[in-house]
Amino acid sequence: MSTMTPGQAWAEMVAGNARFVSGEPLHPRQDVERRHQLAELQTPDAALFGCSDSRLSAEIIFDKGLGDLFVVRNAGQVISDSVLGSLEYAVGVLKVPLIVVLGHDACGAVQAAISSCAPDAEQLPPNIAGLIRQIVPSVVKVAGVSGTAISDADPAEVGKNHLRGTVAELLTRSEMINRAVADGSLAVVGANYRLTEGTAIPDVTLGNLDPTGATSTATPNAE
Repeated sequence: MSTMTPGQAWAEMVAGNARFVSGEPLHPRQDVERRHQLAELQTPDAALFGCSDSRLSAEIIFDKGLGDLFVVRNAGQVISDSVLGSLEYAVGVLKVPLIVVLGHDACGAVQAAISSCAPDAEQLPPNIAGLIRQIVPSVVKVAGVSGTAISDADPAEVGKNHLRGTVAELLTRSEMINRAVADGSLAVVGANYRLTEGTAIPDVTLGNLDPTGATSTATPNAE
């Protein structure tokens, strides 16, 4: 299991992303020796649940190496039973101290959800439609707040709302993850990745992210 606190794990993610953004990555723990070290055991410091978009290569964005991240991805970072099971494995078995939920701008799944709300929208293949359907509530919410037609909802705002909803759903549907956040052994960070800048900007945090592990008096909430 990781020896890091949730705050230390997040600080390492932030530092790695800063190196990536500056063009000075270290590419750590990617050699033959590291490969041999991991042959029998993995002890990742964080789990990352993100979109499948080819531009969101987690280990590159956060300048990580082999065995550092337990990565789960699907289009639009949509919660499913398999996603929950994978993340619960990371928390319950691998004992990761941190889950990062990573969304991004210009998300194809988000745009597809918006387009699907148009009156003349083409019918999507069943499996794609089932995935996109879980983003539509964010489309409706954002359109309602802005007073626009549903099919004209702002993709950036839809993406942010969907990210927050994903974090909230993660804790609602997984008693194990909820309990780990409550007892301080786990933190969850929802972040938005900006494709052009390369930055991962935290939008919602749950749990204690003090790198020293000191008790936090804040009670962050996901919408």
